[in-house]
Amino acid sequence: MSSYLEQLFSLDGSLAILTGGTRGIGQAMALALANAGADVILIQRNSENLSTKTQIESLGRKAFVYTVDLANQQEVEDLTKRILSDGHDPDILVTCAGIQRRHPAHVFPLSDWDDVLQVNLRTVFTLCRDVGAYLLTRNPDKATGRRGAIINVASLVSFQGGITVPAYAAAKGGIAQLTKALSNEWSGKGINVNAIAPGYVATDMNEALLRDEQRAKGILERIPAGRWGMRGDFEGATVFLAGRGCRYVSGEVLTVDGGWMGR
Repeated sequence: MSSYLEQLFSLDGSLAILTGGTRGIGQAMALALANAGADVILIQRNSENLSTKTQIESLGRKAFVYTVDLANQQEVEDLTKRILSDGHDPDILVTCAGIQRRHPAHVFPLSDWDDVLQVNLRTVFTLCRDVGAYLLTRNPDKATGRRGAIINVASLVSFQGGITVPAYAAAKGGIAQLTKALSNEWSGKGINVNAIAPGYVATDMNEALLRDEQRAKGILERIPAGRWGMRGDFEGATVFLAGRGCRYVSGEVLTVDGGWMGR
């Protein structure tokens, strides 16, 4: 049984590039990949927070930190070149970094709109494009034809509109469609492209909702699982979509939401 599970889910020999790994869902994803056997390249705003790197190394895996301002398009465009010029051979990309801005739509500042679309969508496309171009040059696995995997992080507002988050909804709706578009081009070439759509999770991103007692109560009442999500709820989905076990799964937006979308 153990050898069968390893064949499906082991990430030994893999190298993942991951954004947003210093906290929350992104950190849980990074540690899940490492626990499954992958080394991890962490894309961070600065090198001050080394908690995730240290935890990955404590698991016996390698961790590398590259500092990038995801709000700076030129730095994003240079990132994959930097990684490849250092001799790395990544086969997994996870785009988890994101920002949030909340305003009523009729007064939503264009500057905040641009910031959210840059970090949450334009950066994701740029990394998918550049890492995807590299994955297409890798030799496919002889048994499965696999060249690599891309996991984007979508949201419930990839399906729903949300309230006071029009920029975030537009970006995450774009993530869902981008994932499908890239899958259409690359799944037949050995690159699985999928997304994970988190439900309501108790992280810093949702701090404003958690502080609003009435809104938080209404959200909780709709979640069939009876609780808000936690970071650890994303480990299994991440390992599954990153490896050989999902070889015939591509173009999917997998909701990890405690049953919210089925309500």
